[in-house]
Amino acid sequence: MEVSKRPLTDPRRLFRRIRASALAVPLIAVLVLQAQSQSPTGQVAPQALSATFSEVTRRVESAVVNIDAKSKRGSVGQRRPPQRNQTAVGSGFVVDPTGHIITNHHVVEDASRITVRFRDGEELVAEIVGFDEETDIAVLKVDAGRPLPSLKFGDSDAARVGDWVLALGSPFGLEQTVTAGIVSQVKRETPYGSVFQKFIQTDAAINRGNSGGPLVNLDGEVVGVNSQIATSTGDYNGIGFALPSNDARSVYEQILSDGRVRRGFLGVGLESVREEFAKVYGLPEARGAIVVDIRDRQSAAAKAGLEVGDVIVEVNGRKIDGATDMISKVASVRPDDKVDLVFWREVGTEMEKKFLSVKLAERPGAGRSSGDAGVPADVGDANRDASSKPFGLTLEDIDTTSSVGDKFSGTRGIIVREVHPDSFIIDVKLRSGADAVRRGDVIQKINRVIVSDVKMFSEFVATLKKGDPVVLQIISNDASQRLTQTKIVQFTVK
Repeated sequence: MEVSKRPLTDPRRLFRRIRASALAVPLIAVLVLQAQSQSPTGQVAPQALSATFSEVTRRVESAVVNIDAKSKRGSVGQRRPPQRNQTAVGSGFVVDPTGHIITNHHVVEDASRITVRFRDGEELVAEIVGFDEETDIAVLKVDAGRPLPSLKFGDSDAARVGDWVLALGSPFGLEQTVTAGIVSQVKRETPYGSVFQKFIQTDAAINRGNSGGPLVNLDGEVVGVNSQIATSTGDYNGIGFALPSNDARSVYEQILSDGRVRRGFLGVGLESVREEFAKVYGLPEARGAIVVDIRDRQSAAAKAGLEVGDVIVEVNGRKIDGATDMISKVASVRPDDKVDLVFWREVGTEMEKKFLSVKLAERPGAGRSSGDAGVPADVGDANRDASSKPFGLTLEDIDTTSSVGDKFSGTRGIIVREVHPDSFIIDVKLRSGADAVRRGDVIQKINRVIVSDVKMFSEFVATLKKGDPVVLQIISNDASQRLTQTKIVQFTVK
């Protein structure tokens, strides 16, 4: 569970990841037809719906598994030894007879040993084939020595508000639990979701232990992978979120074929068109994504001739709602492929419609290979984290051509954009008791070596192992946002 330090009045506090297991269940359509024919109003009788739920559960529960992921990880914010055995309990489901299993990445993150338990009690050790942090999906593999029962993906785009859905899993470790509800909303965004997570919202009961399990329709098809809940107590409050099956299937297929997920990338900063912008610029409707920044002159966008101020309204013939929609549509195209853009450009006092074909680059940090994902946690965690978020830090090069980097002009180092709440470094304090590393800090040296850029820093961290000492020289901002304070931060690699 993620722990937020935000006040209770902040709605983002309500959203938490969950540790879960769910079963997918198929609808026996003939039962519904029989029930309708037996009802004078043509509606489904409660008894028939109950029978459908039972039959669906019976037929699919053998493909749903409980997952125990053991890791050696310190407890954040508690005075305990740094390397205690921790167990995350979640759920998953078999997606092909050869033994591939889908679950949430956060269920198996940092795992040194993963055990999958089936309905009949059989336990198998699983390996991580690959994972995608952007969608919180991981693909596991077990070797059962025989074909396994598996579930089918449904078309999540066909899910409608009001549709019945079932969630099966292991809330609080109670295996083979089934809950029913309806689709409450689709394409729902949450404060802790990425731009690639447009959830199916449901009121089917989902609790800790349900993460990674399937949400299924009454045809027995998986329409979602349970990932988050909104809660004021930490447990079920009637609002759960599942990643749509179409997104999960795309991630699964890419991991099997390429070992990782690759997403297209334009290399631009975007802002959504609002009513005010549309009115001022005379656009026909408040729709599209405004290019507000092109930092890298070697990016796909810059090479193709896009300019700051262009308003993109179509990608490959598909209309763009806003910035997030634009990012998702571009990311759905593989790198090195071309996309056709339609956009408005200000020419003199007029907005002219333009057309452009752009060869995409690859989105940074898109997924992991199976080689990176399968190493034991006590050996591979430092190396794996270093490739994306060394020490749990989101970092950025100082780029003086941007509004963010301009205030750091003349300063050497890299900017700390975010300190991940689950990282061990969040508990490292200065002598005064203040957080040692904070958002906005500039890291200048690591172990007496000058830090030139994020790549160099990440490569240096990748050479460190558990128990190694680290000394960072950091410049931090005062209240006026001027660089005044130098900090020496000391800690040991966990």
